Amino acid sequence: MLAVSLAIVLTSLAQHKPAYVLYNSKGKKVSYKKMIKSVRTNDILLFGEFHNNPICHWLQLEVTKDCRQHRDLILGAEMIERDDQPALDSYLANNISEIELDSSARLWKNYPTDYAPLVNFAKENKIAFAATNVPRRYAAMVARGGFQALDTIPEREKEWIAPAPIVYDPDLPGYKKMLEMMGGHGGENLPKAQALKDATMAHFILQYYKPGSLFIHYNGAYHSENGEGIGWYLRKQKPGLKIITITTVSQKDVFHLLNENKKKADFIICVDEDMTSTY
Repeated sequence: MLAVSLAIVLTSLAQHKPAYVLYNSKGKKVSYKKMIKSVRTNDILLFGEFHNNPICHWLQLEVTKDCRQHRDLILGAEMIERDDQPALDSYLANNISEIELDSSARLWKNYPTDYAPLVNFAKENKIAFAATNVPRRYAAMVARGGFQALDTIPEREKEWIAPAPIVYDPDLPGYKKMLEMMGGHGGENLPKAQALKDATMAHFILQYYKPGSLFIHYNGAYHSENGEGIGWYLRKQKPGLKIITITTVSQKDVFHLLNENKKKADFIICVDEDMTSTY
């Protein structure tokens, strides 16, 4: 009897101490079921994560699995760079092992725990998975020397980057905020490097997208918050696409979404700031 009573108490405490709460853009709490119902009617989902947050990674997999029950999917991720697509394709086709993928592609250190489940889900279900990000060396070149630095790279390697010229609006709030956060260090080219990543990810999302499917893209929250970043470039190129966004925020109190976190996305995962990090 004591064990039963203790279980009831612990369950009650768990229900009142959630690890996260879902909100819509206005800051109203929503159910997971309602979020999925909204997500699956769109063309593209930009899922903004905190790279080291386990709640994000768990929900990415769950959202992907549940959308797969209703839609044909295409997946893509910032975390795999464009020139690693051949290795990724070989792994998806069972031509190389996971160890061989790790040795031939520049996988992030948290790939085994946080992204391998998504890639393996694609492999098991024969879903295309796009490596969408620009190779980091080119982003570094732009950060140092602006977009003109890209003129020096071989023509073949330009296939891994959004076509030139890269459209860039320095007045977008996200890019302006980046400059402010750096306090002038890094110069005006730093947000250009961010724009190169955003433009390249948008470009390859559109390269892989097929009408009638749902493309789920996993990226850092900063790349898709407030309708900017990747979403801005997607709308510039394909204004008719239905794009929906999920983002992640961290708060001490998850029961009331702070005003500063409202409107960041269509759906907001508010995670307890004490949540364990994956690295």
